[in-house]
Amino acid sequence: MTIHKEGYTTIAVSLLFIFVLNAVIDYRFADIFWLRWVAYIASFALFITVLQFFRNPSRKFETGRNLVICPADGKVVVIEETTEAEYFKDRRLQVSIFMSPVNVHINRNPISGVVKFFKYHPGKYLAAWNPKSSTENERTTVVVEHENGTPVLFRQIAGALARRIVWYLKEGDQVEQSKEFGFIKFGSRVDIFLPIGTKVNLELNQMVKGGITVLAELAEPVAKLKIV
Repeated sequence: MTIHKEGYTTIAVSLLFIFVLNAVIDYRFADIFWLRWVAYIASFALFITVLQFFRNPSRKFETGRNLVICPADGKVVVIEETTEAEYFKDRRLQVSIFMSPVNVHINRNPISGVVKFFKYHPGKYLAAWNPKSSTENERTTVVVEHENGTPVLFRQIAGALARRIVWYLKEGDQVEQSKEFGFIKFGSRVDIFLPIGTKVNLELNQMVKGGITVLAELAEPVAKLKIV
C-alpha cells in the first residue's frame, strides 16, 4: 500500500501540527506525566487517521467492455429513477455512493471512452447524504461517451467535511476504465447516471470498492434501420 499524492501536503501539515502541539505540552506541563501521555496517544491516533485516509491500496482492477465499474469505495445510498437536469435533461437511473472518512477516496473512471462534457460547480457543503447535495454542493460533472455511443454521467460531490475536489481530466480526453480521474478529501459522494433500463448489479446499503465492484451492465444501443 502506498500514500496518494494528494495527501503529501496534508500529512506534512499534520506532522508539523503534532510536533508543535507536543513540544508546547512538554514545555508547559513537563511535570504532568499523564497529560503528556494522553497527548502522545491522541497525536498518534490523529496521524494514523490522516495517513489511512490518503492510502492507495494495491488492487487488481475489473474491466469489461459493457461493464460499468464503481467509481469509488463506499456505501450505495441511492438507486432510483430521477431527472438529470444539467446535461441530459431527461429521466435517468441514478446510483449514488457515499464515501465516509474511513474509505479510500480515490475516484475511478466507471467506463472507457471520450470525455464529452466537464464542468466544475462551486457550492455549499451540505452533508453528502442530503438529496440537495447533488445540486447545491461543490461538485464536478463529467460525461464520458462509451465506444458504443452511450453517454454516462458521473458527478463528484463534496460533503460536510470535504473541502477540496480534485480532478485529472478535461473535455476531449480519452479515459480508461478503472483509472483515476480524481480525488475528494474527507467524506463525500459520487453519483452516476445511466440510461433507463440499465441492469444494475448493486443493492441499497451494499459496500463497494472503486475499480473493482461491477455497478451495472450497459445494453447495446438498438441499431437504427436505414430506410431506402
